[in-house]
Amino acid sequence: MTPTATPLRVALSIARRDLRGGLRGFAVFVVCLVLGVAAIAAVGTVRSAVSDSLAREGAALLGGDAQMSFTYRMATPEERAFMAGHADAVSEIIDFRSMAVVGEGDAAERALTQVKAVDNAYPLIGAVELDPAMPLDEALAVADGAPGAVMDAVLADRLGLAVGDRFRLGLAEFRLAARIERAPDGAMRGFLLGPQTIVRSAALDGAGLLEPGSVYDSRYRLRLSAGANLDQIEQTAEQAFRDKGMRWQDARRGAPGAERFVDRMGSFLVLVGLAGLAVGGVGIASAVRSYLDGKTRTIAALKAVGAESRTILLVYVLQVGGVALIAIALGVAAGIALPVVAAPLAAGLLPIPVMVEPAFGPAFEAAIYGLLTVAIFTLWPLLRVREVRAAALFRNLGGARRRWPGWGAAFLLAGLLILFVLIAVALAAVPQLALGTLGGIAAALALLAGAAWVLRRLARALSHRAAGRPGLRLALAAVAGPREEASAVVLALGLGLSVLAAVGQIDANLRAAIDRDLPEVAPSFFFIDIQQDQIDEFRARLAGSEGVHKVDTAPMLRGVVTRINGRDAREVAGDHWVLRGDRGLTYADQPPAETKIVAGSWWPEGYAGPPEMSFAAEEAAELGLKLGDSVTVNVLGREIEARITSLREVDFSTAGIGFVMMLNPAALAGAPHSFISTVYADRAAEARVLRDAAGAWPNITAIPVREVVDRVSEVLRAIAQATAIAAGITLLTGAVVLIGAAAAGQRARTYEAAILKTLGATRGTILASFALRSALMGAAAGGVAIGFGAAAGFAVMHFVMDVSYRFEPVSALAIVAGGVAATLLAGLIFALPALGARPARVLRATE
Repeated sequence: MTPTATPLRVALSIARRDLRGGLRGFAVFVVCLVLGVAAIAAVGTVRSAVSDSLAREGAALLGGDAQMSFTYRMATPEERAFMAGHADAVSEIIDFRSMAVVGEGDAAERALTQVKAVDNAYPLIGAVELDPAMPLDEALAVADGAPGAVMDAVLADRLGLAVGDRFRLGLAEFRLAARIERAPDGAMRGFLLGPQTIVRSAALDGAGLLEPGSVYDSRYRLRLSAGANLDQIEQTAEQAFRDKGMRWQDARRGAPGAERFVDRMGSFLVLVGLAGLAVGGVGIASAVRSYLDGKTRTIAALKAVGAESRTILLVYVLQVGGVALIAIALGVAAGIALPVVAAPLAAGLLPIPVMVEPAFGPAFEAAIYGLLTVAIFTLWPLLRVREVRAAALFRNLGGARRRWPGWGAAFLLAGLLILFVLIAVALAAVPQLALGTLGGIAAALALLAGAAWVLRRLARALSHRAAGRPGLRLALAAVAGPREEASAVVLALGLGLSVLAAVGQIDANLRAAIDRDLPEVAPSFFFIDIQQDQIDEFRARLAGSEGVHKVDTAPMLRGVVTRINGRDAREVAGDHWVLRGDRGLTYADQPPAETKIVAGSWWPEGYAGPPEMSFAAEEAAELGLKLGDSVTVNVLGREIEARITSLREVDFSTAGIGFVMMLNPAALAGAPHSFISTVYADRAAEARVLRDAAGAWPNITAIPVREVVDRVSEVLRAIAQATAIAAGITLLTGAVVLIGAAAAGQRARTYEAAILKTLGATRGTILASFALRSALMGAAAGGVAIGFGAAAGFAVMHFVMDVSYRFEPVSALAIVAGGVAATLLAGLIFALPALGARPARVLRATE
């Protein structure tokens, strides 16, 4: 070393020369890192593109620059005057559910539909695309004595309607003029119970659908002049009308529900991608360890000529860091390129135009995760270069002994782990989800590391008792040996299988809860918009119908929680779902049957004092409410402040009638309202019950619970598929690690086979030994994956979904079989060359 040479320059020079032989030892390192980083970058790129498109298309998604919404009522003259004073144009939309009916009598076909009644100004932005193509005004015009209507193709097909055919909504008859191809404000409508039908508001006169107390929303879309101050208009509207039940939304967040879903689903998939990166980390650590073991003589030679340990450490830190930067760059490029290339192919499947472009945020996030993963998983193997002695140059000592690297390294590793967690939590849409996922990954790694340790200890103990069974003894001795193949295989493959096992258990239990458990307790129908003069006859007629077991009814109103204890509700309890929009509420003089009051007491029968409220106990705890607190609810523009006098259990999972808030009847006296009903019937009687109710009361809307279950199942299926794809990346990374571990042990297997052949072992015995050790490692990985999947499934179902958990054995057995098959395949592929090697040549080469 020259006097002017710095340790960094010396290390750079040595590292460059040492890499002249190529990067052969880093193949698994590079592939694992590229896969993990690419998966995270791809998910982040898609999430960023969709979020940007939602923001860019906010006005089109909303149908205007801003929207003021009301429940159960139209805007008052004062509210209309406000809109006219601030907007260049206003469009009124009435949104409700109804039954579309085709035919007469017993031959009639009925289907639930979401009706959008619009005025002549609709749509303010964009155009409704129809088939056959025509302007919306023409489609909705009166022709052949009937007003026109347009509907979603799926609804028209279900009812067997062709263009020009007639159907009814309530008492009004309409003519199907066209099918809806795309509506500018319909792209992100969220979860709807029925396909959409658009009609003119004026055409509903006399239909009997919008009676006092009927369930509907009125929405007023505003087109503002250029340069209008949205913040100021919103603030003015909130101050003037929020206490009257007005809800504000504008183009800055045109589809808040979709935005929330995309953000949370994207964050979750990134977290699943982190599991893949953790699997890759195991492969990275194994690859670096194997690479450094192969450099033992080089390290010993450097020490023999006077190189300091820190200089040698810096040499390999530079090598690993340089290769890591290359792999991360490749991973980021692949993760960005894949969505960009695939975007044109998926354009027709997306409800909005999405421009997928390279984005700095997702690329930076993926790169940071990649760098931290490399640092965390290579720190320990790199520090072992300090343990290599110069004597290793003259003795075949193999890799350095495993020693405690010191508290400094332990604190550094802990700091890197904490930094990793903090970044993941900061970037996640739901911090609790990030902490739970990372905790699950850490727990799985700990379980798998423990399983690998137990497997090696158990194999060591059993190998001494396998006398007379050479194949079994050799397999057990190999698993228990000093090589770390068992640990790498169990950790990498086990974590990938654990993610898949967790997804399988959760998906199976959700499907079971919906397909099996829910139909056992859920009603057959929800009936809404039952008028007060219809409820007695409705109850008597359906209760006496053959095949009907139970009919529950309740008065139904909707209100917006505006204040808690006199303060703004959102300031007190945040963005809780009870405060998000309007909620159903009812009244009762006495507690309904099967009501379980857990705190406080019900008001006396006939009570007519200040309003009192019974609140759902679980939701009250989440909102921080207790007995004696006051809750202000806006009902039809009227503020009702009620004191909580009781808390009760409400089980929403049964799909029966359940209200968060119940008031004493006097509190809602005079408020126009309708009734809702749940009808429990035999499946064979459902069609007759629907036909009978719809024929007798055309204004009443029936919601078949089975159809709702099917819609929920579709959503869950899509989420499960997306999660399974992300988990597949984790498993693919595990497969790469598995192959790398098998390849790293190739030389040892060849030497072992040569020794055994020399001692008289047959090829069958040697092959059986290799297969058995692979099967043992795969079974261990699969066994831990089953345990982790069951624990994760129980935690999600019990603590998140609040439903019972049942172990699903089919996917669990498939996981174990997959683990055994994967390790067997990899082990046997790399065992065949070892069996073909000639003992003399192998043994002579080691002299």
